[in-house]
Amino acid sequence: MSKKAAKYSVKLADLPPLTKKQKSNLSALNARSDSEIDFSDIPPLTAAFFKNAIRGRFYKPTKTSTTVRIDSDVLAWLRAQGRGYQSRINAILRRKMLDSLK
Repeated sequence: MSKKAAKYSVKLADLPPLTKKQKSNLSALNARSDSEIDFSDIPPLTAAFFKNAIRGRFYKPTKTSTTVRIDSDVLAWLRAQGRGYQSRINAILRRKMLDSLK
C-alpha cells in the first residue's frame, strides 16, 4: 500500500482575505487574557525532557545542486577526511551562517 502525498504551495503575499467570521474569532481570542487559557491538556516540560531533547529532529532543509569553485588544497583536505566531504562543506557553511545570524 503506497501513500500519496499532496504538495501545494502558498504565496503568503496573496492570501485570500479573512471572512467576517474569521475576523470575529480572532478578535474574541485577542480579547481573552492569558489567565483564561486552559493548559490542563499539556504535560509539563521537565528538566528530563530537555536533557533528552534533540534540536531539529524532524527538520530537513531542501538541497540545491550548484557549482562552487574551491581551492584545490581545501578540497583535498576535505576529501582526505573520508566520505561525506560535501556534507562537511555544508556543515561548515551552516555553522558560519548561524554564527553570523547571532
